[in-house]
Amino acid sequence: METIELKINGRKRTLHCLPNATLVEVLRDQLHLTGTHVGCDTTQCGACTIHVDGCAVKACTVLAVRSDGSDVMTIEGLAENEASHPMQEAFKACHGLQCGFCTPGMIMSAVDLVNKGCALEPSAIREALSGNICRCTGYQNIVAAVMQGASEMQEQSS
Repeated sequence: METIELKINGRKRTLHCLPNATLVEVLRDQLHLTGTHVGCDTTQCGACTIHVDGCAVKACTVLAVRSDGSDVMTIEGLAENEASHPMQEAFKACHGLQCGFCTPGMIMSAVDLVNKGCALEPSAIREALSGNICRCTGYQNIVAAVMQGASEMQEQSS
């Protein structure tokens, strides 16, 4: 077993894990943060997208020991003081989800997109989210949600 220290959703944690444990396994199995979903184990679907040190990563292929000392944000950590994050609210308002399996990864990728200052026209959003697969929605409402969420995030930061 390896000992690692992570700051997860603003809280420092010391964990013990196998050297080959992935970050998503540690989050789900040890910390019970089940909002981070496992869909493919090969970085193809994006359901496991989280933020590590401020950047979106797919946690299904990141070894937990490689994240030792990192700041990790999961979908559970986006809300502040019981209030949903603007991107979460936008996905709800724009009906940017159906079954919801891809939604946490989509939201985490969308927040990363906005935080990086990427272009926010529909084609750029589709390209930026191309690593996240949704089998239900057809993406129209997801793109609308990202545009609305981005606008609200920008309003909050100004």
